[in-house]
Amino acid sequence: MEKYYQPEVETASVEELRKMQSERLVNQVKNVWENVPFYKNKMIEAGLTPDDIKSVDDLHKLPFITKDDLRDCYPYGLLARPLKDCVRIQSTSGTTGRRVVAFYTQHDIDLWEECCARAITAVGGTNEDVCHVSYGYGLFTGGPGLNGGSHKVGCLTLPMSSGNTDRQIQFMTDLGSTILCCTPSYAAYLGESIQERGLRDKIKLKAGIFGAEAWTEEMRHDIEEKLGIKAYDIYGLTEISGPGVSFECSEQTGMHVNEDHFIPEIINPKTGEVLPEGEKGELVFTSITKEAFPLLRYRTRDICVLSRKKCSCGRTLIKMAKPMGRSDDMLIVKGVNVFPSQIETVLLNKGYPANYQIIVDRVNYSDTIEVQVEMTPEMFSDDMKVVSAKEKELVDALKAMLGIYAKVTLVAPKTIARSEGKAVRVIDKRNLYK
Repeated sequence: MEKYYQPEVETASVEELRKMQSERLVNQVKNVWENVPFYKNKMIEAGLTPDDIKSVDDLHKLPFITKDDLRDCYPYGLLARPLKDCVRIQSTSGTTGRRVVAFYTQHDIDLWEECCARAITAVGGTNEDVCHVSYGYGLFTGGPGLNGGSHKVGCLTLPMSSGNTDRQIQFMTDLGSTILCCTPSYAAYLGESIQERGLRDKIKLKAGIFGAEAWTEEMRHDIEEKLGIKAYDIYGLTEISGPGVSFECSEQTGMHVNEDHFIPEIINPKTGEVLPEGEKGELVFTSITKEAFPLLRYRTRDICVLSRKKCSCGRTLIKMAKPMGRSDDMLIVKGVNVFPSQIETVLLNKGYPANYQIIVDRVNYSDTIEVQVEMTPEMFSDDMKVVSAKEKELVDALKAMLGIYAKVTLVAPKTIARSEGKAVRVIDKRNLYK
């Protein structure tokens, strides 16, 4: 029997959810009109007043907001509450331009932690569990969000943060961690490290909640096998609150969006037109309960699909598919759209570990793409003929998937730097946007 953290919301009828969304949206629009000059000006430019927004059916009338707007308004330009009412900030780990800083009232934090508690409960978490949080803490939202959600559920919470793998494994074995929360690349690394130490039998993990970076179904199965768990996806972004905007249930066919707090839309990224359910496009979110830092129609740049298909877990919250790429950081190589997830799928299907780097360059005005792939100890060979044959096999498989030639370089085990945060998968040397 699937458990819910807040069944009255998670299993509400679509009519009840829409009524709740409409009331909250109307209030939020009035809030930003009165308290955020940036929004008031945007609405006036669009010929709107709060009276034009009567329900969720009017959401499409509101202008979009983008990450550039957030950077331009840094630090306090989008604040909807006095600073004395704010108790925390979180910030993105972005490396270009100004950082994005999000503000929270205590109420915002409570609601965010409830969203994370729903995610933990959906993977079977109860107050009997030991929740091992290996997301980064500090400005990054991963650690604080799951930490708070774990407290709300009543789990014994291990606030490990990332790194120090020996200590992670020691606490995991000594304290009997049952739920692991971290990035999928770090979960794969922990699984590898546990196997190397021969400690798989000492691990009591049953479930993992993995997010903050793109990962494939193949990587999911690899992690599940290495750690002996069910691996669940979680989605969020600092701008909207952090992890817990949506979460996977036992069906594992997409992530339920917490629609009482966030209204999702799918748009055509080129035209901004709202697309019907089931069509692929860019994901847009509107925060309807945030007090300090409410974003209306925020363009995430994530490409995905929404579905209201009935779910076996009993939740009625709409589902979003795992993001299928980005509308902004997708690689275009020799005129072809390339997603790192496509390359990862090929590698994992061929039995290679999910530790690789994609290096894109431009030589004599022509794009080049190289995929450096780590071999497992079993695959490793000093025989160059054997290695060359393996490289050619991957070149052919990638050509079939991508439609272009990609050079493949197989490297020795453990030679690609391990990630304890977000994995750096792509190195683009072309400087296309400078």
